[in-house]
Amino acid sequence: MARFVLLAGAWHSAWCWETLAPLLEARGHTVLTPDLAGMARGQPQMADAMTIAAWADDIAELIERQDEPVILVGHSRSGLIISEVAERAPDKIARLVYLAAFLLPDGASIGRTAGTIDRGVTPDVLEPAAMEGFVTVKRGLAVPLFYNACGAQDAAASVDRLVPEPQSSFATPAALSQERYGSVPRGYIECSDDHAVPLDLQRAMQAALPCDPVVTLESDHSPFYSAPEALADALETMAKV
Repeated sequence: MARFVLLAGAWHSAWCWETLAPLLEARGHTVLTPDLAGMARGQPQMADAMTIAAWADDIAELIERQDEPVILVGHSRSGLIISEVAERAPDKIARLVYLAAFLLPDGASIGRTAGTIDRGVTPDVLEPAAMEGFVTVKRGLAVPLFYNACGAQDAAASVDRLVPEPQSSFATPAALSQERYGSVPRGYIECSDDHAVPLDLQRAMQAALPCDPVVTLESDHSPFYSAPEALADALETMAKV
C-alpha cells in the first residue's frame, strides 16, 4: 500500500481532495492532504509565507517526517512545488505524479510556459485581488475553466471556496538539478478536456521532460470531482510501477 501526499493547485486547497482521499483510503492507502500556507479559506494570507520556495520547504519537512518514501502528487500549479520538493528531499519520494500539472525544466516559470499557448489560464481570465500582489479568477469564468465536466453542485461549491493566489507563483523560475530532482521517477496524469492546462500544453511539457507512466483521463481540470474513481485507478497505477 502506498502513502500519497496530495497538493492542490492554484486558488485551491485540501478541500478539493474530499472525494478522492476516502476512495484511496478505502483501498488501503495512506493519504495526506496538507494545506499550503495561506491557501485554506480563513487562513491569513502573508506574502512571505506564500512562495514556491516556502511551500516546498514546508512539504519537504512533512515528508522528511514520514517513515517511508511517499508518492507526491501535484495538481496544476503544484507541479512546480513537487519538483522543488524533490530537489530538497529526493530520497523521501518514491515517485512524483503530475496531475494536469506544470512540469517545468530548470529556469522555466509557470507564467512563461502557460503563455506559449493562447488558451488556458491566460491573463485575461484573472483580476487583481484585494491584497496587493494576489490575483483571482474572474468568478464567471471559474466553472468553464476548472469544472467544465463536474456536477453543478461540486462546481458551485468549489467556486465559493477559491482563495486569492500570489502572483509570484507564476513568475518564480524552477530551481532544479538533474542530480537531485532528476533522480526521482515521475509519472503524468493527463486530463483530455482540460480548459485550464490544455492537453497540448500538457503534452508539450512531457515532450521536454518525459514521464513514465503516462495515464490519460477523460476529464476536465478537476478529475477529483469529475472522475474520482478513474483518478484513484490512475494513482494506483503510479504506485505499482
